[in-house]
Amino acid sequence: MNAKKVLYEELRPEEFIERINHFPVAYLPLGTLEWHGMHLPLGADGIQSMGVFKRLAGEIGGIVLPMLFLGPDCSVHKDNDVFYGMDYYSFDEASPQQLEGSAYYIDDELFRGILDTIMHNLARAGFKVVIGHGHGPSTTAFEKRKQIFEQNYGLIAFNLWELGFIEDEGIQTDHAAENETSLVMALRPELTDMDRLSSHDTPIGVWGKDPRETASASLGEALIQKNIEQVSKKIQAIVSELPKSERSIQYHAVKSLLRE
Repeated sequence: MNAKKVLYEELRPEEFIERINHFPVAYLPLGTLEWHGMHLPLGADGIQSMGVFKRLAGEIGGIVLPMLFLGPDCSVHKDNDVFYGMDYYSFDEASPQQLEGSAYYIDDELFRGILDTIMHNLARAGFKVVIGHGHGPSTTAFEKRKQIFEQNYGLIAFNLWELGFIEDEGIQTDHAAENETSLVMALRPELTDMDRLSSHDTPIGVWGKDPRETASASLGEALIQKNIEQVSKKIQAIVSELPKSERSIQYHAVKSLLRE
């Protein structure tokens, strides 16, 4: 089995069958297209969860899904417009402002419907376990539907916080601050530009420990390795208790759709 080829969209059918029979785990990056300070890319949420999931799948097995870039968040209505997430938290309460590049907001009910549809399809494809993680509100919404996922689709679901919780050392525990900045620096250093953060101005949309003081690629790498070690053991233990998957490609009554 090719341990380096873990992205769902890149697998041919026989490769998919091999991977899912070996380890029937799907990893769902819950991303956004969202302002993450002046120093990080707009897709930082998905870049982090995708990066960690690719490493996990490469080490223990499973298949990584494409990033889901729509997600819920807190919102406020003002002057016939809707402001959400960092639009709201980054400014004085009476002064929400649209942050450039943010294009992810979806209401809670519709997001739950999307999650349910995804889980239905993953169960149909043969997965037994789904790990969803990324954007904070999306991860929380995913966690709250775990019982529904199991009852309706027979899927065991977790997020990385549940599987590898380490006090103050988890994956994506702030917003564009020390933790997330360090993770992006470790996973995609070419996408991070710390020079974009002024040394004296208050960073916009940065929530947590000041990344200018403590963020680093080495910290990000240490966080990733520590969490992967914790998570790997727990996922492997869960999969070891599941019935072995034996999917195969055996079709009948096939007709030709070819043209002369």
